[in-house]
Amino acid sequence: MPDATSTLHHADTDMEIHKVVVGPMDNNVFVLRCRHTGDAVLLDAANEHERLLELARGLGVRQILETHGHWDHIQAVTELRDAGYSVGVTAEDAAMLPSYDEILGDDDEIAVGHLRLRTIHTPGHTPGSMCFAVRNKPVLFSGDTLFPGGPGATGFEGGDFNAIIQSIDRRLFATLSPDTLVLPGHGDDTTLSAELPHLQEWVDRGW
Repeated sequence: MPDATSTLHHADTDMEIHKVVVGPMDNNVFVLRCRHTGDAVLLDAANEHERLLELARGLGVRQILETHGHWDHIQAVTELRDAGYSVGVTAEDAAMLPSYDEILGDDDEIAVGHLRLRTIHTPGHTPGSMCFAVRNKPVLFSGDTLFPGGPGATGFEGGDFNAIIQSIDRRLFATLSPDTLVLPGHGDDTTLSAELPHLQEWVDRGW
């Protein structure tokens, strides 16, 4: 069993968020764990499946949630499914995965012990990009939709810059608390309050 404290990234009395960085694209993989029940989910089976399997087993992971279907976020999907973990993804991105178990809809609730994750469909980086907000906690797993300094890239097939701007503005900035901690699919954390003032700058620069 891994030393879970070595991956602990954020915590309060109810939850733990563990983080590891894997693969050639330095993907962030997060585990959200309920401190009261020990139940957990893993966000993005990105790469280094042996490391993720060890983490998942050590932290009580019951389900894998994919933020989107780009190759660098799904390299460990097959191995984790083979180990018995259910994988969820949006219908729009499902065909990008080698296999999956569940389709995630917009504004669904996913139970993680006593915690609840709300799904937020945020198309733009891919047609099926999904963010996950922790109910009653200022925490958002943003995948590749929102980073420090702007939106995710939209130059790939299926990307749409206008769509990602609308997703960030209408589904994130307009509905979530400004103090929300944003945990993206690559790189460092940010907050919605740090990014909100720059929305028009992103629109003007076009990326």
